[in-house]
Amino acid sequence: MSDHGHDHEHGPGHAHGSGHGAGGHAGHSHGVSADADRRWLAIALTLIIAFMAVEVVVGIVAGSLALISDAAHMLTDAASIVLALIAMRLAARPAKGGFTYGLKRAEILSAQANGLTLLLLGVWLAYEAVRRLINPPEVEGGLMLATALAGIAVNVAATWCLSKANRSSLNVEGTYQHILNDLFAFIGTAIAALIVVLTGFARADAIATLVVVALMVKAGYGLLRESGRIFLEAAPAHVDPDALGDKLVAEPEVVEVHDLHVWQITSGQDALSAHILVEPGGDCHAVRRDLEELLRHDHGITHTTLQVDHAPAPALPGALPGDRDLLPLEDADGHCEESHGPVHRDEPHEH
Repeated sequence: MSDHGHDHEHGPGHAHGSGHGAGGHAGHSHGVSADADRRWLAIALTLIIAFMAVEVVVGIVAGSLALISDAAHMLTDAASIVLALIAMRLAARPAKGGFTYGLKRAEILSAQANGLTLLLLGVWLAYEAVRRLINPPEVEGGLMLATALAGIAVNVAATWCLSKANRSSLNVEGTYQHILNDLFAFIGTAIAALIVVLTGFARADAIATLVVVALMVKAGYGLLRESGRIFLEAAPAHVDPDALGDKLVAEPEVVEVHDLHVWQITSGQDALSAHILVEPGGDCHAVRRDLEELLRHDHGITHTTLQVDHAPAPALPGALPGDRDLLPLEDADGHCEESHGPVHRDEPHEH
């Protein structure tokens, strides 16, 4: 039976022990530095705010509601970048007090807000587009085309800046999708304006808007789905917990794996915990090190907490961790009375 002592080393690369278990964290990093991300986002924000100011002035001078509406759309882009920058600042704060992971999930809140605003903006644009399909307003095609082309240039530059940041961060990806959809909107506006100039078909603007709305809904739904998975503690999309449990229990000296949990602390930062039973007389510390290396090398999971114990003799043929009556009292202590999720053994079993 394990001693259930706890060893804690605080600071970067800290480890946690429970019984013969430990948490593997050493030397992992998550994408490019936050400073680099903030720099690229700040450049994109400057471009967007400068163009938005010019567009408002031109719209007022020309008396164009369409141009002022486009400026309002860019205001949501600027807001999404500001939100992302604030979230990065919060996420960079060290873990302390009751926030044992720090405020890393502030970035996921930002991504969720970006997804929600994309959907809400899409609903509003869809309403406006349908209204203009039914009763198309008079459109100044030349001014609309010139502004759209300028908007394309600015949004291409802003999109390029954001593509240089760490898009594995759901926070950065949310902002990227905002700017990318604004780029699509300007491209659609330019095509519609060209059609208006050449043919006078005013409904082209509304049709192009509906195409952009479809792209916005797709991007917004994707952000809400991914951020929702993280908040609900779901396993990362690329990890099958059942297959992973079977893989762990197939390792030498491992008899059983249960209480296997895989989740994401924030985007790109996976975590895992499990209770491992090894053969009586097996080397618990060696098994733990081997499993941590397997998780790191094969799955990129470096934040692990494994409790590794010797399996009592009755458990070898197939006794469950909850079969406490079969075990001596001293061996029954320290094992799960009821495991959470499937129990993995190196034999056919249900998932």
